[in-house]
Parts: sequence; C-alpha cells; structure tokens
Amino acid sequence: MKKICDFISRWMGALVLLMALTALLIPAPFAAVDTWYINPMLGLIMFGMGLTLSPSDFRVVFSRPKDVLTGCLAQFTIMPLLAWLLAHLFALPSDLALGVILVGCCPGGTASNVITYLAKGDLALSVGMTATSTVLAPLLTPLLVWLMAGTLVDVDTLGMIMSILYVVIAPIVAGFLMQRYLPTLTRRAVAYLPAFSSLMIALLVGIIVGHNASRLLTGGIIVVLVVVLHNVCGLALGYGIGRLLGLTHAKRTAISIEVGMQNSGLASSLATIHFATFPMAVIPGAVFSVWHNISGALVAKLYAMNER
Repeated sequence: MKKICDFISRWMGALVLLMALTALLIPAPFAAVDTWYINPMLGLIMFGMGLTLSPSDFRVVFSRPKDVLTGCLAQFTIMPLLAWLLAHLFALPSDLALGVILVGCCPGGTASNVITYLAKGDLALSVGMTATSTVLAPLLTPLLVWLMAGTLVDVDTLGMIMSILYVVIAPIVAGFLMQRYLPTLTRRAVAYLPAFSSLMIALLVGIIVGHNASRLLTGGIIVVLVVVLHNVCGLALGYGIGRLLGLTHAKRTAISIEVGMQNSGLASSLATIHFATFPMAVIPGAVFSVWHNISGALVAKLYAMNER
C-alpha cells in the first residue's frame, strides 16, 4: 500500500493531467457531480494539511522571519500583479480577467510542499510559508481581489472572507487539533495523506473541467497561454528574488515553488460561489490546477539536479 501511495504522489502531475483530459473528452460523468461538492472536497484537502502541521511548522515563522516574510511578500505581490498585468496585456474579457486575478490573489497551494520535497528544497520554509499565507488569506485574498478586479465586477469582500474561513481555515484548524490531541491516529493517517490529497486534487480538477468542458474547448487556448505565463513567471521571479537576496539554492527553490503554485482550487471555489454571473471566471483556476502540477513536477527535477 505504501508503494502505491508513493507512486500516486510521485506521478501527481500526470494523474491530474489524465483526469483533466478525461473530463474534457468525456465530461458527462464529471458534470453529473454537483459543484456543491467542490467546497467539501477542498475542505478535506485543507484538513489533510492541518493533520501534517505541528507547532514546529509555525516556529519557523519566528526563528526565520526574514525568509518567511520574503516568501509571503513575494506570494501576495508577484502573483496578483502578474495576473493584473497579463489580463490587461491580453485584453481578456471581464470574466476571464476576474478568474486570472482570483488565482493570482490566492495563497500558496498545498501541493507546493510535496513539490518542494521532490525538488530537495527547504521543506520547513515551504511549509511555514504555506501555513502563513493560508492564515493571511482571509484578509489579503478578498482585499487584493477588490483592488485588482473591483473596477470589473462587484466584489463581496465580506462574503469571500467568510468563504475562506469556512473552506480553508476551519478544516486546517480541525486537522491541527486532531493531530495535537489524537497523535497515534494521526500518525497512521499521515503516511497516506500525500496520495489522498493527490487523488482529491485530481478529482476536483476533473469536476471543474467536466462542468466547463465546452467553454474550455471554445476559448481555452488564450486561457492556457495566460495561465502558463502566469505560473512560469511566478516560478522564475520567486527564484530570482531569492538569488538577489543571496539566499541558498534550497531556500530559493522553496520560495520559487511557493510563489508559482497557487491554491487554484480555492480560486475556482470562490468563482463558483461569489461570481456565478461570470461563468468563465472558473476556467483559469481549472487550467491552473492542471498546469501547475505539471510544471511543478518539471521544475522539481530541474531544481533537484542543480542542488548544491
């Protein structure tokens, strides 16, 4: 069973791509799943993240504040600004521009920790940055969306805050409390969490793609191009900032992956809940969910080869 789980985790990018292609070509089974399930599934992924957190993961915030602050500042400046710039550069329609901006304003993705581990980066820093950016997300994500997209659509800032608290923060806290007070049970489960999260992410992508297959097929090329540029520029700029600051390769790797890999499932969830009148807004998050797992697997190999 452990070998199967390791195999699933190692080939997460391929699994997500396969699921996305299947949902694109045969959307009916995935579209039959109500979008209501997106939030509980995302909550389960966040709960799994909470199970892996410990007080030591937050100590890195206080023991290495400069590194964590650098990563979080890069996270909440580079990706939102890139999203806004790309949306205007490609003259995207309002709904697609909103979707790109939603992705850019979200915190780091949970998969970033797995990719950082595979890349032989600074895993403690990666986990610390993910935890910190996730905790900051209820405040910063709605605020940034309002600043970047407030001229395009009406942004329900308070509603978004409550959604993030409900879908992200509450499950993480529940998982953290479970591993704190039920450590034996948690230790048994943690070994299988990367594979479980990989399967959940793949299924989540399948549902989102299945519900939006026709839209992806008609207007997907420009969205894919923007998403790829968004992600690749985020990875490159994250690494570049680490180099400018004289950080080690391991730290640069962690910051690069944390900046480039977004919680795009959250972006799709927020688009579904708060911007239902802009149906195309969910597309960039769906495409990003597929692409960043593929690019993450590729840069993990690249960074691991250049470890020094």
